[in-house]
Amino acid sequence: MENADILVSCVYPNSVERGGFEMTDQKQVAHHYHSGQLLRRIADGCAALDLTPPISHDALAPVDEFHIGGRLATEPFVKALGLSPESRVVDFGCGLGGPARYVASATGAHVTGVDLTAEFVETGRALTEWTGLSDRVQLIEGSVLDLPLEAGSMDAAYMIHVGMNVADKLGIAREAKRVLRPGGIFAIYDVMQVGEGHMDYPAPWASTSDQSALETPQTYEAALRSAGFEVSDRIDRTEFAKQFFADLAAAQSRAEGPPPLGLHLVMGDDTALKVRHMVQNVEKGLIAPIEIHARLAV
Repeated sequence: MENADILVSCVYPNSVERGGFEMTDQKQVAHHYHSGQLLRRIADGCAALDLTPPISHDALAPVDEFHIGGRLATEPFVKALGLSPESRVVDFGCGLGGPARYVASATGAHVTGVDLTAEFVETGRALTEWTGLSDRVQLIEGSVLDLPLEAGSMDAAYMIHVGMNVADKLGIAREAKRVLRPGGIFAIYDVMQVGEGHMDYPAPWASTSDQSALETPQTYEAALRSAGFEVSDRIDRTEFAKQFFADLAAAQSRAEGPPPLGLHLVMGDDTALKVRHMVQNVEKGLIAPIEIHARLAV
């Protein structure tokens, strides 16, 4: 489609490689999330909706808010950060950059997103161009355990549905402490383990159990405290998730097929199976979306 071709031409493939994970882990994570032609699929979806740049970041939310609750979860999570146009923020594992663009648009803050998956970063840069937010959002390929940022350069940090792919929770917390200024906040919204039992895979974050790094909220909090943070809040979003899943199922039952823009463009042909397993694991009380907020001493 002509509009899709115009959109694809916006991509900027330059990237920065960083270390931090074990190489095997890097390959597993990148392979799980890489799908190929992601930008083309999103461009085709935009063309089907007659969307051409400049495109509102709200219009892209169905495809670039890759976490339980999507934008409905992002809004209160970001509000709690208390950001301003002067804030400098880092997004740990930014994916396509949806939350980063929302933060920049809603608060005026400058956001640097870092993600291990090159295709996500390259596609996210194009989406940032489409939305006209490149002056406030920078996406970089790299590891959340070795951020390409100077020490003490950030006012706030957040991580959304990323820790399930990183076994070294203490390493994440230490890296957050390194890049934050005194008094900086680190907010996490992850799927966490809250019960014992058989977990169904594939899930959105891992194809098999050996690729998953699920941990309990207590493990996250212990890592944060060990790194020097004071944990101020923990919020269990289980009931929110169940209602979100119910609303999503109701909407899908009324639809005649997948929408032009949706997470199926990111997760691929087995999207339904991955989501079904995640819902089942939540309903069995094995996992839950949890927010944890922590702050460094001034």
